[in-house]
Amino acid sequence: MKTTKISFGRRLLQAIRSDESYAALFLIPSLAGVTLFFFLPFGIGFYYSLVDTPINGKLVGIRNYIDLLSNNSFKRALWNSFMFTAVCVPINMVLSLLLASLLNGWVYGQRWFRLLFITPLVIPVASVVLIWQIFFERNGTLNGWLEAWGMAPVDWMGSNWAFFIAILIYIWKNVGYNMLLFLAGLQNIPEHLYEAARIDGAGKWRQWRSITLIYLTPTTFFVFIMSIINSFKVFRETYMLAGPYPHRSLYMLQHFMNNMFQQLDYQKMTSAAFLMASAIVVLVLVLFRVERRFNRWL
Repeated sequence: MKTTKISFGRRLLQAIRSDESYAALFLIPSLAGVTLFFFLPFGIGFYYSLVDTPINGKLVGIRNYIDLLSNNSFKRALWNSFMFTAVCVPINMVLSLLLASLLNGWVYGQRWFRLLFITPLVIPVASVVLIWQIFFERNGTLNGWLEAWGMAPVDWMGSNWAFFIAILIYIWKNVGYNMLLFLAGLQNIPEHLYEAARIDGAGKWRQWRSITLIYLTPTTFFVFIMSIINSFKVFRETYMLAGPYPHRSLYMLQHFMNNMFQQLDYQKMTSAAFLMASAIVVLVLVLFRVERRFNRWL
């Protein structure tokens, strides 16, 4: 019996002194912060989406979600957000890959080009939006050029052009980050594979399709997921550029939730937030599953 107690005590002491215990100890502050500032508010928001009023509310189940899905403003915001992601993500990925391929070889001033493309990530959002406002506003720089050329000015932010301006801002801000990710993936491809392919008579297109594209698969999936997530972060720029009620083509889910918050309609706001978060999580999980199956197939 005494031997058993001593053995148990030694095991407990070894467990306390193990690397896993030290790692768990250092993770406690981070886990506490994530629980306090993420999981707890998310759970409270989900509860609000199931009651009729935030204070002493009665449980109504999915009625708030049914009312939300029948709301015309929400359907407009949902469609615009979907179209924005569907258009800007492929364009951003293609441009990033092309720029990374160009900078992967020898280019004069290569370091300066990398710095130039990564600069939008470190510039404050307010400064960026101020520049775009000066350029695209009704009496801005672009309309000044059009009038100087004898053309009629355009209300850029009050027409369907606002949607394409938001795409332009998104690409300008995110193309440099994705380019660096693709560039890192390209530089990690073993050079001897290209040498062997050239000896076997493979051309540039065959090398790109059979070597570059295959080895860039993990990077491409990561860039794709990050691009989708970043497409939902364009609200800051659009809000500062066009206000809480922009042109109908630019009215996103974040505009809808922000307006519901200002109107104290917490039921619609929390329901929309939970639906958007659930859709993003499901999409990311599906993409990770597709990536694993694709890697097995390779």
